[in-house]
Amino acid sequence: MISRLVIATHNRKKAGEMVHILSGRFPSLEVKTLADYPGAPEPEETGDTYAENATIKAESAAAFTGEWSLADDAGLEVDALRGAPGVHSKRFEGEDSSFDHKIGRILEMLADVPEEGRGARFRCFIALSEPPPTRPPAPSVCSQGEHVTLFNAICEGRIAAERSGAGGFGYDPIFYLPELNFTMADLTAEQKHEISHRGKVLREFSDWFAERLSL
Repeated sequence: MISRLVIATHNRKKAGEMVHILSGRFPSLEVKTLADYPGAPEPEETGDTYAENATIKAESAAAFTGEWSLADDAGLEVDALRGAPGVHSKRFEGEDSSFDHKIGRILEMLADVPEEGRGARFRCFIALSEPPPTRPPAPSVCSQGEHVTLFNAICEGRIAAERSGAGGFGYDPIFYLPELNFTMADLTAEQKHEISHRGKVLREFSDWFAERLSL
């Protein structure tokens, strides 16, 4: 039986969102993050796809902690920028540039793009890695490797004309949700969990994982 799950990130905001969702669904599951493991590496995201990056992080965490490990990789895809920044969302405009700078640059690049051309989406992949020594592979929704299981989801929206909201993180202040008339950063944490790409994929994962807990 699986009693502990490690979220493979040192990012407090991302970790907090994932821990909140998983702890609510699985109150008896001990959910930890890499912050609970001093010296835990956060490997370089060298993959060409979200799936590859999520897998790199999940496998690294599982190897270091000896626990089942869950990692995500997500990005913002802007239609007017031909899908950029996409898998390079974290490194857009430089690894060390702030999200305030990244957001400002996207707004500049879309300054003359009309509303109907500002379509965008958040895409998220999560990877669950078995701990070593490896066990027989679990049934996979979409397998990247023999002992890694992948899930993915998207959230459609468009790029706002200006920043709005103080919640969330990353590109949330410019990701506008027409059906709600708010940006992602305007939402409460609970509202965001209901509609976000990460919330969606974690619910899909949770439905699958619930069956694995008793194995």
